Amino acid sequence: MNASTQLLEPKFPADLSVKLIGLGGVGGIVARYLAIFLAAQPQSTRLVLIDGDAFEPSNASRMLFGNCGNKAAVLHAELLPRIENSTLTVLAIEEFVTSQNIERLIQDGDIVILAVDNHTTRKLVSEHCGRLANTCLLSGGNDGVANEPGTQMHRGTYGNVQVYLRRNGTDASPALTRYHPEIAHPTDHHPLEKNCTELLTSVPQILFTNMLVATSILGTLWLHLCDGLAYSEVAFDLADALMRPVPLPAPIRNVGNVVASPAVPSERPGKARARAGRRRGAPIAKPGV
Repeated sequence: MNASTQLLEPKFPADLSVKLIGLGGVGGIVARYLAIFLAAQPQSTRLVLIDGDAFEPSNASRMLFGNCGNKAAVLHAELLPRIENSTLTVLAIEEFVTSQNIERLIQDGDIVILAVDNHTTRKLVSEHCGRLANTCLLSGGNDGVANEPGTQMHRGTYGNVQVYLRRNGTDASPALTRYHPEIAHPTDHHPLEKNCTELLTSVPQILFTNMLVATSILGTLWLHLCDGLAYSEVAFDLADALMRPVPLPAPIRNVGNVVASPAVPSERPGKARARAGRRRGAPIAKPGV
């Protein structure tokens, strides 16, 4: 039986802890459906919701929330009644991830899901995960809508999900910064360092692109738990009805007692690779970078 015809069944390590960082337009969707998935499992798991930002009335056009206030606290209160009879524990941490608290928030063995809107945080978390022995980091985002004079036009329909795996102290897939210079050398600011103008300015997003990013993150997590992940990055464009792996080194997988590195489909690699950096106004990465 070849890999494409094998049944995919998730396997959960003991005391699994999933850290979800960022609970806005993408992360709020991920939180709800990830909680449903984890609560349905017989194993005890923890879902830790991490965000220092707050829901505001202006967010209602692209986010679902019952109350205003800190995002982690609001979602925690919403999810608790739905999981009370399950083995899932949900915790809320009302903080942004910083260089001062990251060692406390992200630890060895964690699965980390990044649903943030700035490259500075992506770089911080990727570099920290690179110092851990074993972890799975999934980072998803989209480019938002931009059509201002002097800037590149973005339809807001493009998004991607990156996978960074660490196994036994070595990289099993590329770090977030490896093929994305806009993450390796961010020009944006950490949420705690933004000025008043930056805090008031947000990039318009398309609700359905956010939903597709969230679905891609959850699907990638499921494949990872099934040890069936054959890509290190997947990119999509809602307007073009396209989704495909980006032709990067594929994750090293454990197949029985054999370590295998499956090939990644490379259909139209130039376009997929060139668009891989287009999140939140990021410059397009040149092929071959």
